Amino acid sequence: MTLLIDLIGFGVVIPVGPQLVTQLTGNPLLAAHNLGFLIAMFSLAQLLTAPVLGTLSDRLGRRPVLLASTLLTAASYGLAALAPSLAWLFLARALGGIGGATIGVANAYIADVSTPQTRARNFGLAGAAFGLGLIVGPALGGLLGQYGLRLPYGVAAALALLNFVYGLVVLPESRPRNQAPVALSSFVPLRALSVLGHFPGLPVLAAVITCMNLAQQFLTSTWVLHGTLRYGWTTGTNGVSLAVAGVVSAFVQVALLPRVLARLGTERTVTLGIVLGVLGYVAYGLSSSAWMVYATMPIGALAGIAAPALQALIAGRTPPEAQGAVQGALSGVGSLCAIAGPLLSTALFSSFAASDAPMHLPGVAFFAGAVCFVAGLVIFLASRSGPAPQGETA
Repeated sequence: MTLLIDLIGFGVVIPVGPQLVTQLTGNPLLAAHNLGFLIAMFSLAQLLTAPVLGTLSDRLGRRPVLLASTLLTAASYGLAALAPSLAWLFLARALGGIGGATIGVANAYIADVSTPQTRARNFGLAGAAFGLGLIVGPALGGLLGQYGLRLPYGVAAALALLNFVYGLVVLPESRPRNQAPVALSSFVPLRALSVLGHFPGLPVLAAVITCMNLAQQFLTSTWVLHGTLRYGWTTGTNGVSLAVAGVVSAFVQVALLPRVLARLGTERTVTLGIVLGVLGYVAYGLSSSAWMVYATMPIGALAGIAAPALQALIAGRTPPEAQGAVQGALSGVGSLCAIAGPLLSTALFSSFAASDAPMHLPGVAFFAGAVCFVAGLVIFLASRSGPAPQGETA
């Protein structure tokens, strides 16, 4: 529920982001590049803080870190709602990135309260919360954006405050405070990522997740831009498209993922999800009409079964006292992708999507995402052909 409320607040601003950037800059031609840098600023803040917050949650507990982040998130949305210039909007997104750097802490919480048999299913429920957030959030943002581009940011701030109250009243602590000493290097953002190399098999799985995160960033960073240019979608129809994608994704995570896991097992579920990701992204790139996009959504949503299965594999190879550090490092890796992905995808979109481009290829970002999925598949299959890490269960 906490993740759901948080993701509604995040999703509500997606349909109006490009228009607000255009309004603040006064130059529609620079909107795509500015949007890419804005997303990168959010992700850079996450990169610098996510590993640190993960380590802090191992020592102080998950609950205080999660609660503090929601207050900072509320402040960031409030500042964005009042931002008089693009510079203030950048500051707001930087604060939002720090507040949103607790995805790793949330994943560590899930690992704390899960058994080996329920890990993948519970990570799937977290994925469903993301999907449901992208049902209500963008639809609400598209509706509110018609009455003012700033209004969705104010609503997002209110939702973040609601998230804080909900967590304060309902959320219990999953891990008691740990008084053991911790190396200062654990609080150096980029050096904290090295924790992934301390446990067998994690670097390879982290590489697979990196490829999948890049593919996801290529899609999300250009979805609104692509829909507006290629299909003539408005703020409202962009919100509807994201909401429909969220409905399909949530259905897959809640209804289909447990059945697929029971039938195929964790590793084969990862393989199937990545293959479907390749097919879905290629189909998105080839879609010349809006109805083709909607027809492709089930395939794209089914690709989402890979992520919770991968998270379960990683959690199973991580000792309880290091869950926060590992999940925080993974969140930092995701932030690296969220820096590079939007910059690359928006640059590709600007270069190839224009009607007068030397090579007119409006779906280029989706094709690039499919290549990322292929790279992840190759890495994962290569790791499966080698010896299993010591201590890994069948």
